[in-house]
Amino acid sequence: MKRLVRAGVIAAVYVALCVVLQPISYGVIQLRIAEAMTVLPILYREAVLAIFVGVLLANIYGGLGIADIVVGSLTSLVAAYLTYVFRNSWAAYLPPILLNAFIVSIYLHILLNFPYWATVLSIGVSQTIVVFGLGYPLIRYLRRYEEKKSKD
Repeated sequence: MKRLVRAGVIAAVYVALCVVLQPISYGVIQLRIAEAMTVLPILYREAVLAIFVGVLLANIYGGLGIADIVVGSLTSLVAAYLTYVFRNSWAAYLPPILLNAFIVSIYLHILLNFPYWATVLSIGVSQTIVVFGLGYPLIRYLRRYEEKKSKD
């Protein structure tokens, strides 16, 4: 039950961050703060599906249509799974950056008529900023929290 609740909270917070920060969460030039949560599978297996559900719901709200809803969500699912697989390595931080940069850029290029490589660069830079600037410290904090909690 604890994992189910945690998964629900992760998905809900992801959606809430995207909705509240809507002007910077969608499009070619974005800084989707919720993407900091894509590294949570490093610590929590249930975060894999939670991220998928959160992205799915957030992308329904985002207004870019079925490509964003389906492809964006599935890209995040694969990235979250790979993050979980590599959870004991620094490589765990790379799937959300690389997959979003290269895959999401394909449909953003098609939908928004923005040059593909410029989109890859834009998404890649924003993902790197969020994953390492917010996600990495989040994981460090949660690791300390979990270690302290297990000692009590």
